[in-house]
Amino acid sequence: MTRWEPDARRRLQEAALDLFTTHGYAETTATAIAARAGLTERTFFRHFPDKRDVLFGADTRLRDTLTEAVTAAPAGSPPHAALAAGLTALAELLQPLRDTQLRRAAIIATHPDLRERELAKLTTWAAALTAALTARGLPVAQAETAAEVAATVFRVAFTRWTDPGESRTLPTLIHHTLTEAAAATMPA
Repeated sequence: MTRWEPDARRRLQEAALDLFTTHGYAETTATAIAARAGLTERTFFRHFPDKRDVLFGADTRLRDTLTEAVTAAPAGSPPHAALAAGLTALAELLQPLRDTQLRRAAIIATHPDLRERELAKLTTWAAALTAALTARGLPVAQAETAAEVAATVFRVAFTRWTDPGESRTLPTLIHHTLTEAAAATMPA
């Protein structure tokens, strides 16, 4: 193996997804992932603290995309419009990665500890959205409620999108789920 290999992080992620899919998450080791990627175990640990982070390593980038779009929404936009902008930006970032996200979701669905980590991620995103909304002047209680609804909208739309039979795009599903949430919470 050479000392430096281009795009090691991506190669490790692809190798991990392959091994998690074929051998199972619990049975796959960091050593096996590194070997499959043609890298050393030391290189694996330079990029990821553990094998779970292969699945969750992009969470900060995704959260930042979401909150930056909420923050960048035009001044005076209602909270739901700012949240829709954030969710749409996130959906547009994820859409080209659908095949990888399908594999990732299937792996997470089979392991309770990974499902728990996925829910913890959404809780962190809701807290970041609450901060972004309060920075826009929304009272804390309203910001918390709106942020939790947005996190739920994302979870529902993402779950639909990662169903192998789903043909709609994630941005479309975000829009539909936002519409459904508004219809379900607004009196007739």
